Amino acid sequence: MAAFEDRRLGDLAAQLRQDDPRFARALETGSPCRPREYRHGVAWLLLAVALGGFVLGVVVGHGLLIAGGLVLAGLAAHLFDPDRGRVRQGIARTSE
Repeated sequence: MAAFEDRRLGDLAAQLRQDDPRFARALETGSPCRPREYRHGVAWLLLAVALGGFVLGVVVGHGLLIAGGLVLAGLAAHLFDPDRGRVRQGIARTSE
């Protein structure tokens, strides 16, 4: 029974190394970082640019800036989705 559990843990570790090598290396060294699905630096930057463009469009009264800000906000919201990699690969979400 213990051999099966050890093999299963080894398989999980190998899958983690394949899915997110940076996170796996950080776990091995004892200084874990956030997993890939929780890193949102680019999304926050894009959301700030979108908000700036939207506000500028409202102040200036330019519809194209307003629309561009809204489109960028939608793109940023998509980047916050933790399962976007699984959806891109065509793997269905499960309710585990």
